[in-house]
Amino acid sequence: MREFKILLVLVFFTLLIYWGVEPYAHSKMHHKPKPADFKFSDLQAINYKGDPAKGKTTFMNAGCVGCHGVKSAGLPAPMTKEAAAASFGVAPPDLSDAGLIYDTKFLKNFILNPSHAFLNAKKFNANKPFPMPQFFGVGEDKNKEVSDIVAFLKSVAPKELNDKETFEAACGRCHTVKYDKWTPLGDTPKFKTKTEKLAFDLKVSKYQDHLKKYMGAMPPDLSMMIRSKGREELEIFIDNPQKLLKGTSMPRVGLTKESTEKVINYLESVGDRKKAERETLIPKIIGFLIIFTLFAYLWKSKLWREVH
Repeated sequence: MREFKILLVLVFFTLLIYWGVEPYAHSKMHHKPKPADFKFSDLQAINYKGDPAKGKTTFMNAGCVGCHGVKSAGLPAPMTKEAAAASFGVAPPDLSDAGLIYDTKFLKNFILNPSHAFLNAKKFNANKPFPMPQFFGVGEDKNKEVSDIVAFLKSVAPKELNDKETFEAACGRCHTVKYDKWTPLGDTPKFKTKTEKLAFDLKVSKYQDHLKKYMGAMPPDLSMMIRSKGREELEIFIDNPQKLLKGTSMPRVGLTKESTEKVINYLESVGDRKKAERETLIPKIIGFLIIFTLFAYLWKSKLWREVH
């Protein structure tokens, strides 16, 4: 009985440190930012109901097709990714998926004032203007026109994207994922010759040179980002990078909560492939320790009973 009481005391202080002292110390040493704001409270509400047909016309007349493709609407990209990066610093995205993955409120505000919605207005000025200009409209109410454009993008967007497709649409133009052979120019293909590999690597390198100049620093490879930040911190960072890394050139992405979760799921599938297998071991290990403790206690009782 005496040993059992000692065990209880040990368990009590272990749990006290694990659930009481350690989290308190962690909260003091590591400031926790506000949670992700998927309502985009700092942006204005634009409550017009858009017309997809008018939106397509406005999209064409406003010059959006000069930079962006919308493959789902039969509008190919006007330039290759490499040529676009040389002109703008980064390849403008194809907008086929934009109506699905981006928050509607964010998307409308982004079209009206990209650098403001991105939260990187300080990075750009008169000497270094943001590559995408503000939307000045085509003659009618700008808020109604952007609502029409967003309605058009929603009408041509797919019903569903998987985790990797969401990542590619939201993050793939800037970041590499070496563990999944992803580059800003797409998946690394299989090469028949070393010359083909060198040619592809050169294209990626040139693209990244333009990207580094545009961003001010090379965007990191995200293969192990889930290990360094974890799900909760990644959610906050994607929602608003400035909360965790003040002054970073990474923009606010503007994803919906569902799309953000898909991006994180993809990063987890790449950087922590054994998570599910590892978690299934937890109850087995606990069960083993309980059984081992029981046998150890019975063995100890038997030995001391013979001594007494």
